[in-house]
Amino acid sequence: MSVAFRRESDDEHLEPKFELPIPAGPNLVTERGAALIAARVEALEAELAGLSDETEIKRVKRDLRYWRTRQATAQVMPQPEGSAVAFGSTVTFRMGGKERRVTLVGDDEADPAAGLLSFTAPLSRALMDAEVGDEIDFGGKPGAIEVLAVNA
Repeated sequence: MSVAFRRESDDEHLEPKFELPIPAGPNLVTERGAALIAARVEALEAELAGLSDETEIKRVKRDLRYWRTRQATAQVMPQPEGSAVAFGSTVTFRMGGKERRVTLVGDDEADPAAGLLSFTAPLSRALMDAEVGDEIDFGGKPGAIEVLAVNA
């Protein structure tokens, strides 16, 4: 029989399982973000203790490696001070005629639908160091963003 039609095992046709990618750069977190990471590690450890299926054990161990790494590398940032946008700031701004409000947080805490934007996102990088009244170029448009308020 031709080698092309021979099948050694079902395992060779499964998708490979890769480690979860760690975002590049520093792992800056808010106090809330650090607590969320710790809670995630605790939940995964509890889940692992009750598993017997080998596939599920491998999945949870992979997730646990990711979250333990994030916990070990977390750098809790102090609450921002001053009037300029910084990590942890809540910013109200107008863009495209619509008023929006976001809080700049760590990568693992980000939830854009809830107004929590990663500090590495392009919009966050554009807002960084801005103050009330500043007009910021964004998306190739001059003055696309108007900063309305900055809160710690």
